[in-house]
Amino acid sequence: MSYGIMIAQDVAGFLDDLDDKSSRICRDNLKKLKKNPFPGGGRGDKEKLQNCDYYRLHISREYTAIYLIVKNEELVKVVDLLTISQAHKKYGHYGE
Repeated sequence: MSYGIMIAQDVAGFLDDLDDKSSRICRDNLKKLKKNPFPGGGRGDKEKLQNCDYYRLHISREYTAIYLIVKNEELVKVVDLLTISQAHKKYGHYGE
């Protein structure tokens, strides 16, 4: 099964503002969600955030992608991409 990836407009803008190397690394890691967006499977440091429907993906120890999984549509919606420290401030520390 392969999931489609939908990237929010703000996330696309964030990716465009990054330097070429960081943008490529982020895009390559987001593509990994196509095969398996769920924690514990596939590649990537993925985790479900507590008390909500969001998941997070750490990217190269610098960025965090926040996403939703729409199972019945086989779709991953990337709703936020920010630095790990910004993600902790906005979404709290994971697992707490």
